[in-house]
Amino acid sequence: MSTELIPSLVSKLRTTFAEGTTRPLSWRKQQLKQLKTMLETEQAAFLEALKLDLHKCEQEAWTSEIGFVISDIDHSLRHLASWTKPRKVATPMFVQPGKSYLQPEPLGTVLIIGAWNYPVQLVLAPFVAAIAAGNCAVIKPSELSSHTAALLAKLIPRYLDSNAIEVVVGAVAETTALLAQRFDHILYTGGETVGKIVMRAAAEYLTPVTLELGGKCPCIVDRNTNLEVTAARIVWSKWMNAGQTCVAPDYVLVEEDFVADFVASLKSKITEFYGTDVKQSPDYGRIVNERHFARLSSYLLDQNVVLGGQCDPDTKYIEPTVVLAPDLQSPVMQEEIFGPILLIVPLRSITEAPAFINARPKPLALYVYSHDSAVAQHMVSHTSAGNVGINDGMMFMANPNLPFGGVGNSGMGAYHGQTGFDTFSHLKTVLKRHFIFDVALRYPPFSRSKLQWLKRLM
Repeated sequence: MSTELIPSLVSKLRTTFAEGTTRPLSWRKQQLKQLKTMLETEQAAFLEALKLDLHKCEQEAWTSEIGFVISDIDHSLRHLASWTKPRKVATPMFVQPGKSYLQPEPLGTVLIIGAWNYPVQLVLAPFVAAIAAGNCAVIKPSELSSHTAALLAKLIPRYLDSNAIEVVVGAVAETTALLAQRFDHILYTGGETVGKIVMRAAAEYLTPVTLELGGKCPCIVDRNTNLEVTAARIVWSKWMNAGQTCVAPDYVLVEEDFVADFVASLKSKITEFYGTDVKQSPDYGRIVNERHFARLSSYLLDQNVVLGGQCDPDTKYIEPTVVLAPDLQSPVMQEEIFGPILLIVPLRSITEAPAFINARPKPLALYVYSHDSAVAQHMVSHTSAGNVGINDGMMFMANPNLPFGGVGNSGMGAYHGQTGFDTFSHLKTVLKRHFIFDVALRYPPFSRSKLQWLKRLM
């Protein structure tokens, strides 16, 4: 799309919203149902696009992308009527007789900028929330997942209301042109650098933003754990999508004399899941492009690689890799990895874990594996993270009743389920009173007697 057309495109959506097209529940439900129909009918095309972009296998593409969004749609359709109802709140005595409530209303026209690593989920899940809340929306898929972006641009106008919903494909120029427009909310998923650009652009119009960023997600493994299950869940959550997941564990904190057993268990599970030659596994992904491949392979220079390490630039393949005791000042420990490299940081005692984590920027996710609930709760209470998993990895994403969002450098705001609906809504405060019992205490002329009564009532 020509960047010159973007202002008129946004203007069209703003006109549609002003006409009230998106407010009725019937319109919202119809769009959500049509989106579900699109995902089900065009499933084969989406699977092919995800295969071309990231070498995703069918099961991974379904569970983390297509099926994830369908589940989100079903949840929204089940609860939409209750979410849109006025939410009663208490009314203090001195405001009686009257009633107070919050009335959800759509914000207007919103912009959703998706990420390349889950190019269906991370653009359509927030889109579900935006439509459920009754907004017009512009979707900007990531250009790095070009096949999926092109497919969304082709299919969404076929299935959804093009007067209220637009897809803009492109790269920096198109995103810059979009950010120059006035929106009523912007949700961006991606890295910290672009997140700052989005915030600066949004400040021009005082537009509220939701930023889903990332960071180095720590994983604490207590020696008092079920090691086999722990290893299985860490391998699954780390090497899904070849590690290109914002909530994948980035580094693992383990006591020194437990490292050997832990590494052995990781190796066993990697072989069990992907075979002795991971490169031949149909279930293992590839790096999205040459730039990210070069970045990731450079992380392995001068590191103590104890598992994996094989890299093939022709196919953008990087083997599931484990690095032991990395230099804490090296790039691999200073930057978010976002790839199939897992770091193991030995500690003298697991009690050192909170201090190690708190000395670094707040992560999007934190994981604790332990049989001892007191240990797990101590780690949760003495650290800060956007999301926490105890004895499992990433599964909080599967619960629509749990908000998903970051804190500090890992983001701001949240979505999923009703939280997503509320993110794209304004909860308008309403106080309704009657004309009877119009007590004169608040009206001039004032007196000490009136003041004393007001002090008692307020």
